[in-house]
Amino acid sequence: MSKEKHYSRRSVLQTVAAGVIGSSIVSDLSLGEERQPSGKINGNLKQSVCKWCYKDMSVEQLAHEAARIGLKSVELLAPDDWPVLKKYGLTCAMGSGAGPIESGLNRKENHERWIHNLQRHIELAAEMGIPSVICFSGNRNGMSDEEGMENCLIAIKQVVGLAEKKGVNVCMELLNSKVNHKDYMCDHTAWGVKLVKQVGSPRFKLLYDIYHMQIMEGDVIRTITENWDYIAHFHTGGNPGRNEIDDTQELNYKAICNAIVEKGYGGYLAQEFIPKRDPMTSLTQAFRICDV
Repeated sequence: MSKEKHYSRRSVLQTVAAGVIGSSIVSDLSLGEERQPSGKINGNLKQSVCKWCYKDMSVEQLAHEAARIGLKSVELLAPDDWPVLKKYGLTCAMGSGAGPIESGLNRKENHERWIHNLQRHIELAAEMGIPSVICFSGNRNGMSDEEGMENCLIAIKQVVGLAEKKGVNVCMELLNSKVNHKDYMCDHTAWGVKLVKQVGSPRFKLLYDIYHMQIMEGDVIRTITENWDYIAHFHTGGNPGRNEIDDTQELNYKAICNAIVEKGYGGYLAQEFIPKRDPMTSLTQAFRICDV
């Protein structure tokens, strides 16, 4: 990920007023009518947005826009960025920065770094009221899924006690190994659920990425409902392409979100699509689709 630029709130507003920020990152001071949220917000599902999908925006700019739309979080941010969100009444629903996707918990040589970083992030998350932090299995690189699971279990057991004490979730993300993350180990719900069962803690669960699991296994609503006890967080994304979640793609996000709400879900669903059109118009549209 590229290093992000940081702007003060005053400089952002001054720059917008001057009309020199691109149309993809303007604030509500210059938004067209079509980009303004309208109508009653149901609010049955707390929504978040993943920062990496908006690389031309600072954390402050995206937080400002997210709050305007009605989202409750900007996520996949490292701890240094968490305080920025407080100014806009937001949280970071899923903290990031503990380690790279491909070099994860399935290899013992990665454990010291991962355990240290996870412990630090759990402590910071508890202090800042951040509900969850992310972790990854890592790639196979010739390792069997059985050995990888055992190694993940060894590492997670060393941090889950602290997570329980601090009231913070540690979530391993399910990713596809077919298109975006070749060779990633935690690429099927069944593998992730088996690991969660072996850990045996209410503070270790899965981040169910709907886009990724549509690619790997489909049958999204049934899979979610049958594995409900092992999931703590959701990500979106249109398939194919990981773009807008509207009728240009194959997933019915309104039906998926209805199923999640009907289960009494109290966590977050994060928009993680890469917009092809005006970013804030698309984010507002996605918010409305999922606001069931």
